Parts: sequence; structure tokens; C-alpha cells
Amino acid sequence: MISGRQPDPGIRLIRAAVEGDHQAVKSLYEAHIGYLTAVCSRYIADDEDVRDILQESFVRIFGSLDRFRYKGKGSLRAWMTRIVVNDALKFLRDSGRIATVELKDTVHDTAEEEETDVGSVPPEEMQRMIRSLPDPYRTVFNLYVFQQMSHKEIAAALGMAPGTSASCLHRAKNMLVKMVNDYKNERNA
Repeated sequence: MISGRQPDPGIRLIRAAVEGDHQAVKSLYEAHIGYLTAVCSRYIADDEDVRDILQESFVRIFGSLDRFRYKGKGSLRAWMTRIVVNDALKFLRDSGRIATVELKDTVHDTAEEEETDVGSVPPEEMQRMIRSLPDPYRTVFNLYVFQQMSHKEIAAALGMAPGTSASCLHRAKNMLVKMVNDYKNERNA
């Protein structure tokens, strides 16, 4: 059951959605679809797959909204985000896309990671770059950077060795540095 000291407008909207108010459901959907689309797009490169995953996620969200526990501002969005990320990871695992670039624990790149300034790259361009990474690299990068998971947690979630997770992150960062530098060079040419 939804709990909270003062019924703020968000809690009232959630309660109305739980009670079957179609306008409340629509309002919650519209308030969060943009953000959750961006979250899902971090993990899934194909827009049609993103739409399918979000549809399944919203069915799960609205089907379990009565079990959501309000823990303060942002808790609903965080809860919805976890559902979308878990559905995206399930899609990647079930489709075999994570295993397609499986690496051995001992694989290391010879070049060290470069550092680069991404401040001059627009956020939508960074999103495009991240989406262009191969599935395993993109997934590990997002889990590590945005979900702040450890390599041990990522490995457990994706069914890979922690060393493989670290290697995927290393390669993702190197690929992103190259893309950012190429982008900056194209703009300065």
C-alpha cells in the first residue's frame, strides 16, 4: 500500500491510478514516458525494441502500482526506472545479445584509456554515441555509470565474469573517447 505522511499531489495521483482512474494512469504515463524512454534507450539501440520493452514495463508498473512504497520525492521515478532497466536487461539476455561479444577474463587492450573533455558534446550526441556501442559494452557502461553497480553486481546481473564486465567497460570508454574526439575534430575542421 502507498504510504506517506502528507498526501501530496503525486501520492493522490498514484492512489487514483491504483483505484482505476484512467486519467490518473494517463497522467502518470505522460509524466514519465520521456524519461523512461531515455533510460531504456541507453540499453537498447533499436527504437522498435525500446517501444516493446516500455510497453511491457508499463504493464508491469501499472500492474504492481498498488505495491509501490512512497519513500519521498523521486521514489516513484526510481522504482519505475528499476523496472525498465530490469526489463531491458532481460530482453538483452533473452535475445543472446550480451553473450555475442563475450570476452575472456584475460583479454586486455594494449592502449591505456584516454581522458577527454565531453563538455562540448551535446547530451543528445552523447546519447547517440552510447547507443552505438555494441550491446555488451553499452550495457556494462550504463550499469556502471548510471546505475552505479560494481563489476561483481554487473557480472551477476548479466551472467558474466567480473573481469569480463571490467573489460567491457574499458573497451566502451575507449570507444566513446574515440567517438568524442572524432566528433570534436569534425566540428573544428
